[in-house]
Amino acid sequence: MNDFALKGNILHTAKMGELEIFPDAYLICADGICQGVFYEPPGQYAGIPVTDYSGLLIIPGMTDLHIHAPQFACRGTGMNAELLDWLNTRVFPEEIRFADMDYAARAYQIFADQMRKSATTRAVIFGTTHRNATLLLADLMEASGLVSYIGKVNMDRNAPEDLLESSADAAASDTRAFIRDVINKRYARTKPILTPRFIPCCGDALLFQLSKIRQEFDLPVQSHLSENPAEVELVKTLEPDAEFYGDCYDKYGLFGGESGTIMAHCVYSSDAEIRRMKENGVRIAHCPNSNTNLSSGIAPIRKYIHLGLRVGLGSDVAGGQTESMFRAIADAVQASKIYWRYINHHDKPLTFAESFYLATKGGGSFFGNVGSFETGYEFDALVIDDSKLPCPRPLSLADRLERAVYLGLDQTSITAKYARGLKIL
Repeated sequence: MNDFALKGNILHTAKMGELEIFPDAYLICADGICQGVFYEPPGQYAGIPVTDYSGLLIIPGMTDLHIHAPQFACRGTGMNAELLDWLNTRVFPEEIRFADMDYAARAYQIFADQMRKSATTRAVIFGTTHRNATLLLADLMEASGLVSYIGKVNMDRNAPEDLLESSADAAASDTRAFIRDVINKRYARTKPILTPRFIPCCGDALLFQLSKIRQEFDLPVQSHLSENPAEVELVKTLEPDAEFYGDCYDKYGLFGGESGTIMAHCVYSSDAEIRRMKENGVRIAHCPNSNTNLSSGIAPIRKYIHLGLRVGLGSDVAGGQTESMFRAIADAVQASKIYWRYINHHDKPLTFAESFYLATKGGGSFFGNVGSFETGYEFDALVIDDSKLPCPRPLSLADRLERAVYLGLDQTSITAKYARGLKIL
């Protein structure tokens, strides 16, 4: 991979809440790794190719910690329902269609094309229970240039029969086969992730099988946790011996660990659950758009940050109606303001810079050194042309970035996009 530099107005948050700004500077990439930001390229990089984006905004790529690829066709529909009803009336019927490979190919191509155009450079993605369709999704995401984790969903109860696996053993066999398929394809940018849908759809025998698979392959885990009041009550009924929702995962070794665990939502996590998440290193994917659409509630993100938990943002399509991580940044700030005003006056709202951090370095840390322009970080970058938003007076670079995010310029004004040093757009 050739070394190169981008020239423009460079902004990132190497530290939580601290927006660093480098006007008219050079961002240098060598072999897919950021070499730092300079006002003049240092001697060893003199003469490397420079793409001149003077006047434009150059920012880190976004990480979406939680998105459902098969739900992309459901975006913006059924939003009058709460979580469990919405799953039964909208999501499960849609996911059943992915048994048809022709349908899966059409749907996943639309998803992959849109993700390529989006501000997202890294994503952690749910598929369906269908092994072949999920492998097709992995093929398409690899071709998109994004870096991603793809999970074949596991579920064996409380859903339509056409979507459930026939047994815990059958689910484990299919999941092992999917993992081996992904490993054997030797993708450069796509990895498998263990994916129990959530406790209401996963019985103890299935979770036990998944725990063995995790030990065998040392995989990260993604699932849902304490999202909606009715869901939380259902888990208490299904698993009366569990200390709390997260304990259902933890007793099978699916709640933290060195290989990583992402739990989406965590709106209603108890103090005991929060302590366990911190002890185990569980990551939280905060999905404010989805939590609003499905009337789930507001996650106490300031509390989680204060306690030192690791937090990133997720679009949660199709609970969230858009894959836009710019929208996720703005929604996270707005949700935190409502939480502060009406729920807990001690939990100050997120600032824009803090939310921007969650969408870049916060979530990116799941992938390693990702989401910042610090030396040694993988080179994920977006170039945003905000000239389409005229203003009668000059704006600071910080104001230009905030305005670009709040006005959704990731939908119209991405001039260039790089993931791990590869130019995607």
